[in-house]
Amino acid sequence: MNAPTTHLHLLPVVNQRPVPLALIEALQAQFGARCSTALVVREQHGRDESSFDVPPPGAVVFARSTAEVAQVVKLAAQHNIPVIPFGVGTSLEGHLLAVQGGISLDVSQMNEVLSINADDLTVTVQPGVTRKQLNEAVKSTGLFFPIDPGADATLGGMAATRASGTNAVRYGTMRENVLALEVVTAQGEVIRTGTHAKKSSAGYDLTRLMVGSEGTLGVITEVTIKLYPLPEAVMAATCCFDSLADAVNTTIQIIQLGVPIARCELLDSNTVRVVNQHSKLGLPESAMLLMEFHGSPAGVQEQVETVQSIADDNHGSAFAWAATPEERTRLWTARHNAYFAGVQSRPGCKAITTDTCVPISHLADALLDSVAEAQEAGIPYFLVGHVGDGNFHMGYLIDPAIPAERETAERLNHQLVERALKLGGTCTGEHGVGLHKMNFLVTETGSGAVDMMRAIKRALDPQNILNPGKIFTL
Repeated sequence: MNAPTTHLHLLPVVNQRPVPLALIEALQAQFGARCSTALVVREQHGRDESSFDVPPPGAVVFARSTAEVAQVVKLAAQHNIPVIPFGVGTSLEGHLLAVQGGISLDVSQMNEVLSINADDLTVTVQPGVTRKQLNEAVKSTGLFFPIDPGADATLGGMAATRASGTNAVRYGTMRENVLALEVVTAQGEVIRTGTHAKKSSAGYDLTRLMVGSEGTLGVITEVTIKLYPLPEAVMAATCCFDSLADAVNTTIQIIQLGVPIARCELLDSNTVRVVNQHSKLGLPESAMLLMEFHGSPAGVQEQVETVQSIADDNHGSAFAWAATPEERTRLWTARHNAYFAGVQSRPGCKAITTDTCVPISHLADALLDSVAEAQEAGIPYFLVGHVGDGNFHMGYLIDPAIPAERETAERLNHQLVERALKLGGTCTGEHGVGLHKMNFLVTETGSGAVDMMRAIKRALDPQNILNPGKIFTL
């Protein structure tokens, strides 16, 4: 793979389309104070967890219904102005940045759980409902929604980025768990995709097309997703290893033996140290697997015994169990805060994050070589991985005022992605392409596939107003 000719962290903001006064006046007439041009509001909607520095949108509109989303899109289309959907701003790849100006369309106030269909194991929600809110709403039914990307993201944003997270090894990703959508098109038309049935062969799979499209093909205004019965028994455990290689090899053997583990997360010793500091834990500061087992009491016990035997064969030690809900919550909260623990370990830094995913048989090759390169470069980093499905994240911690550090991080990221692609993997397992992985997408899929994506984009959004400048350039 040839090195990218453009460093995307320095990507110039192009084709800025200033929001005309006539459009702002029309939006304010329709939405009143829910259309804001205040700088503080625009700046809040002009940044995410990525390291990009882009001017904020020209205006922010807070929608409360599908009809209002459609009205915003119709008005924007009349003026040829971009619309960028916004949930809670937790994306990592610059998805919500107004690289071509425009309107940030905030759907966080569209946060109603519309219907819970316990008999069918489904629920329908507005896009601003967060995963924690959803699980609170359905807990009395004995069901839960397992997709857990860490951040308390919105369901609309999770569908748009095809999110997954810690439970994906057992329950899959948003791709497998979204049944139907309501979407506002670039013309302001409201369409529905999919049904509540478990399967369908009716025409093109528009639901799968929209899931992962990152707001470039439509604005998601309603999501129907699968629910799962709460497991009868849940057991969480940590296990320490003398080396990172032993921890990775344990994971590979667990998956290859078909153990139905629910979660299998990896932290290296450096990451355990910063997590201890951030979350006031006393975990042993060595390579560590965080695991969770779901099922019947007998089934969980069988899983635990199998995994413990595999870990023993790979020099695992210090198995520690977290059986109570409070202990498990404390443990997984610390894991979910690993990103923030890493960032706070170097005040003022930015994190350049990676998101490769490889076939499980190549996990050791991809991960261990990437760690060795980071250590050789001397750059501060943290490492977390949903290693049960071959997905791991390096977070390179850079001083944004030192260009050489950013260049080092981007070089390491490029080497890591190149390695993953050679091993049959992907440049992004769950974060999406956004701005940061645009060049990698071409290398991974080929120019013909990207041209097909462009053709779909042009057909559905001929004015290029829906989150333009993301995934690929037109």
